[in-house]
Amino acid sequence: MKNIAIVIDGLTGGGAERVMISLATEMVSQGHSVTILSLSNRCDYTIPNGINVCYLFDHKASKVDRFWQIKASIIKLEAWFSGREQQQGKPFDLVLSNLERSNNLLVNSCICSVYYIIHNSVEEELQRQKKLGPFAYWYLLKSKKNLSDQHLITVSKGIEQEISQGLVIYPKTITTIYNPFDIKDIQQKALIADSAIPKEPYIIHVGRLAKQKRHDILFAAFALVSKDVKLVLLCNKPEKALKLAVKYGVAERIILPGFQANAYNWIKHAQALVLSSDYEGLPTVLLEALAVDTKVVSTACQHGPDEILTGQLSDYLVPRRDPKALAAAINKVLNSELDLSAADILTKVSASQIARQYLSLAE
Repeated sequence: MKNIAIVIDGLTGGGAERVMISLATEMVSQGHSVTILSLSNRCDYTIPNGINVCYLFDHKASKVDRFWQIKASIIKLEAWFSGREQQQGKPFDLVLSNLERSNNLLVNSCICSVYYIIHNSVEEELQRQKKLGPFAYWYLLKSKKNLSDQHLITVSKGIEQEISQGLVIYPKTITTIYNPFDIKDIQQKALIADSAIPKEPYIIHVGRLAKQKRHDILFAAFALVSKDVKLVLLCNKPEKALKLAVKYGVAERIILPGFQANAYNWIKHAQALVLSSDYEGLPTVLLEALAVDTKVVSTACQHGPDEILTGQLSDYLVPRRDPKALAAAINKVLNSELDLSAADILTKVSASQIARQYLSLAE
């Protein structure tokens, strides 16, 4: 039995969080001990039985790695690991770090056997951060450079290639392990009845309200889509999303149920799922849609969609930041019959297979 720690900034409604919970669930089912350590004290998910969840701080994680706080934060992190290992009577065989603040603490600590999971395009994140000012850019650039000489895991081959060919991170080792998906569990949860799911035809977008996700492009495209369908948004800030929808004249066609712990039944009943992002790592929602036999349209963003939508599905990859092209693809997919059961990517992301790849790092 392996003893695994997964460290993450928080357990709010994001893709990395959902991926790590899925990975932990599968590892536990294979007989291993898994503890998720969240820096912040908020959790939006129902955690499956058998997974230990601990919270390092009783507040948000937004300042734990600032220069005036990082030393105290590292001491607290190291004390938690020491106490946990003493309690369990054995050290952690593998530590998986996720997101910037967790990375910044662990890379400066004395904790061993750490692998850092890269969930997004490094170059795209840096370009986005430049627009927020020099201090925001410097913080992120320093965080990325901290990962040099460390063991990295990327969630898509595109990200691995970007890092290997780039000038920001010089890793000790780097390998790609796709995100884990329990296809049967997703399909079972997709069958759970929910009276809130609309009876009228709709397309769906699942993702937090963030610039990366480009809700502005989504709304501009939706204004050009057939008026016979609605748009369901599963996001963390429905009020802000509605204000943006008003700007693009589509507010009356938007349905905003807010964050849903089980998004699979909403996705299954949709006519199609749409991804409008500027960049991703390996877009979880595209795989989840294919798993429940829902058609998809996506921007050909860096990275991941072109590793998922292959063969005939590549017809529904469109250029980034092009509302007209996105609208045309949505209208096309609404009138198309597609066989999604043979999606090649689904054979490569089974949770049991992915968990074994992670566990092999502890050997």
